[in-house]
Amino acid sequence: MNKTENPLRTLAQYIVSIKIEELPAQVKQAAVHCLVDTVGAAIGGLDYDEVPEVIETFQAYSGHYCERDPRASVWGTHFNTSVFQASFLNGILSHALELDDVHTGSKTHIGAVVAPAAWSVAEAITASGANLIEALVAGYETMSRIGRGFGVSDHRLKGWHVSGTAGTFGAAAAAAKLLGLDAERTLAALGMAGTQSSGVWAFLGDGATSKKLHTGRSAENGVVAAFLAKAGMTGPEHILDSEDGGLYRTMSGSSDLSEVSRKLGTVFEILNVDKKPYSCCRSMHPAIDAILSVKKELGLPASQIKKVKIRSYEVGIKQCGIIMYPANTSESKFSMRFGVAVAYIDGLAGKEQFSTERINDPEVRALAARVDYIADSEFTSRYPKNWGCSLEVTIEDGSVIKKEVLDASGSVANPMTVEQLKKKFKSLVSSFVGNERSELILKSLENMENIPEVSDILSLHRGK
Repeated sequence: MNKTENPLRTLAQYIVSIKIEELPAQVKQAAVHCLVDTVGAAIGGLDYDEVPEVIETFQAYSGHYCERDPRASVWGTHFNTSVFQASFLNGILSHALELDDVHTGSKTHIGAVVAPAAWSVAEAITASGANLIEALVAGYETMSRIGRGFGVSDHRLKGWHVSGTAGTFGAAAAAAKLLGLDAERTLAALGMAGTQSSGVWAFLGDGATSKKLHTGRSAENGVVAAFLAKAGMTGPEHILDSEDGGLYRTMSGSSDLSEVSRKLGTVFEILNVDKKPYSCCRSMHPAIDAILSVKKELGLPASQIKKVKIRSYEVGIKQCGIIMYPANTSESKFSMRFGVAVAYIDGLAGKEQFSTERINDPEVRALAARVDYIADSEFTSRYPKNWGCSLEVTIEDGSVIKKEVLDASGSVANPMTVEQLKKKFKSLVSSFVGNERSELILKSLENMENIPEVSDILSLHRGK
């Protein structure tokens, strides 16, 4: 394969070519909405589980930065640090609540990786809002295509977490774009990003809380790769397809290298991103939609539900069917039984539902014990195009209610409205910065294309 035939080289050339004045209006708007969604999810996670201690620990050992030093901020805090550490911590924050966006075609959480990387670099080099939008588009188009190329089901079923394995590429693309790297150095950055790819699903085995480490590390590693490329270090051009150590060969049995450059500049994958209304694994969302619909239709107390049977796709059952009942909040986000039960009882599935208090509720536990599920070949065959399920609820009187959800709330086919996105943002952010400031942050993010310097927003997202 010569240089012009490598899809990764084509992708690098595309990243360099992105210009905000040439981007379609809906693509720029999508980038802004993705940024709003990610920043909201990140600030909302500031008090979640061990996150406060993580930030406190890193702040204690990070050293101090004087006014002339490049610096970036940890969202929602008064903590300024290096561009590398800021991208890492914001990446952890963005994924903490499991409320960050999902590109279903590649099974990647792009916002939680690309937005922290792009924002941190933009702040550190005093880039404009328009520059940030270009970088976001570069990151989304890169990470989605690399992720698709892995072969979604096979890559996942081998135990890999694609937000980690493809994430480094998205972060590197965004950082390279902001640093103004040419095609050769961008290609080098992508190669070095790939050699740092990692992240596996072993955390499900014991409820470990390390899943958000994958997005944080991917964001930081991608930024590191871009800065190393800027300094002259090179990375393997054939990081994906090399016979010895190529990621696609190593991590999947059904990879497709052509996905990496497919329809670049013609089809914008940033337009194909789901926004999550529920604070848990996206694979649980179809079932939660279905059970909330049943609750609305029946209005019966949980005690009248005799049993719930769910049929869904293999990957979804693998991820959310192992944990019979959660022992902690991390497990609660991957327990189909718990998620369906708490959603029916509370009529909600937000941040508060996936908490220790709700885990310990006897009524939730009792209903969860009456929920069962199986992998269904019909839904498996539709995945990843459709992340769907059917749900069958049997009532004590013997009557049965059936629901089918092919496109969950927040999906591209069933999207959240702009007003719903704004409401989600303000509900997550206002408790940390106040109602007035959350409104100001939102307006600034919505006006990102016209912001002279991203660092101008720095003071707005500080905590109280």
